[in-house]
Amino acid sequence: MKPANKLGIAALLWFVLGGGWFWQTLQQVLHQPAVVGLPVVIEINKGDSFTQVTDKLLAQHVQITPFWFKLIAFAGGSVKKLKIGEYELTPGATAPDILAQFVLGKTKHYALTIPEGWCFKELLQELARNPHLEHTLTTTDGPTVMAQLGTDIKHPEGEFFPDTYFFEKHTTDVALLKRAYTKMQQVLQEEWQHRGSPLPINTPYEALILASIVEKETAVVAERPQIAGVFARRLQTGMMLQTDPTVIYGMAERYQGNITRVDLKTPTPYNTYTIKGLPPTPIALPGRLAIYAALHPDPGDALYFVARGDGTHVFSANLKDHNLAVDSFQRKKK
Repeated sequence: MKPANKLGIAALLWFVLGGGWFWQTLQQVLHQPAVVGLPVVIEINKGDSFTQVTDKLLAQHVQITPFWFKLIAFAGGSVKKLKIGEYELTPGATAPDILAQFVLGKTKHYALTIPEGWCFKELLQELARNPHLEHTLTTTDGPTVMAQLGTDIKHPEGEFFPDTYFFEKHTTDVALLKRAYTKMQQVLQEEWQHRGSPLPINTPYEALILASIVEKETAVVAERPQIAGVFARRLQTGMMLQTDPTVIYGMAERYQGNITRVDLKTPTPYNTYTIKGLPPTPIALPGRLAIYAALHPDPGDALYFVARGDGTHVFSANLKDHNLAVDSFQRKKK
């Protein structure tokens, strides 16, 4: 065999073997897990180059080879499409999976839950404690906070919808508050459009106030229309609401866990034992079910209720029956 032929065969053999190796290695890189063990959290910052992103992955012990990782990215057109943000890479993710997550911007999300019945002060405290939010609020003053949200509402109580909110890292506390505020306005308007009649309230804001009282009076969903019914009839007949949660709210820092007879007789703008009608603002953050109850009160005849001690209440249509219920469940008389 001529030397030239030998060289040609050798070159062809090298090409075939090399190509086979290349293809086999590529398939391995494409399909083998790059994230092994625990999830990996990585943040792509504005201005990061592809090499810097690769270095961050290597620093977190993600099992990639820079050459192959960049080759896959070039082939898929991903190199210049990576979106900034914080990402959580799950175990089992391959190199293509990681690149797809970066390109689609599937960033890590955190959750913050605002429970029904919280007051605005508790909400601000929870925001301040959350380590994943950017804290931009400089005050706890209600009107100032509301101004930062871009609204002319002065009193913040009741204006934020209780729910679980998911957010990305670097979301500001103001941005999250805006979401909760906007959702409350949406829910309130939706429920107001489908309100029952007749009602002793004339505006959505009055519905919000009444709903906040219902929210604080009971956590039992089935009782909320009954509680709302009692308050609706009291408002219609000119009776005082005489609801303890409003007294507690009006006492503010003076409340230490108990209400005395003196507290019931001490006037505040919120003490419904000393004022007629609704208090001037909500006293808590009501959920949708409490708002619905306030706008669809029970049509019964109850004017009174007393706690049984197990979370439920006894409802009475007259004072005599109410006093008997109080003797039985509050004064422990039989």
